[in-house]
Amino acid sequence: QLQASGGGMVQAGGSLRLSCAASGRTFSGYAVAWFRQAPGEERNFVAAMHRTGTGTRYADSVKGRFTISRNTAKNMMYLQMNNLSPEDTAVYYCAADSSVILSNLQSKSAYRYWGQGTLVTVSS
Repeated sequence: QLQASGGGMVQAGGSLRLSCAASGRTFSGYAVAWFRQAPGEERNFVAAMHRTGTGTRYADSVKGRFTISRNTAKNMMYLQMNNLSPEDTAVYYCAADSSVILSNLQSKSAYRYWGQGTLVTVSS
C-alpha cells in the first residue's frame, strides 16, 4: 500500500528526492516517516512528521540536509536529501501510521505500514 521510489546512484554532495505513494489510503491524519538500512545494519530512523502535519523529527546525522514533507491531496510523502555523503548509502523505507504520538515518531515499531524500500547509493 506504500510504494517508495526515487532512489539511485549519486555522487557525494549531490541531491535526491525520494517519494512514497499511498494507495488505498490517504496520508491525512497519518504520521509519516523515513527509515534506512545500510548493509549489515539495523533499520534506523531518518525523519518523521506528526499526523497533524506539524512536528518533525530528524536523526542528528541528517539534520540540516534532509527534509521530510507530504502532500495529502496527492497521497504522497517525500524526503529531500541534499549534500549526500557515502554514509547515507542505504535502502530507504517509508512508513506511516495513524496512531503514532509525537514522542514516538522515531520508533520503527510504532509504524504498521511500510513501503518496499528504495536503494540510495552515494559514491565518493
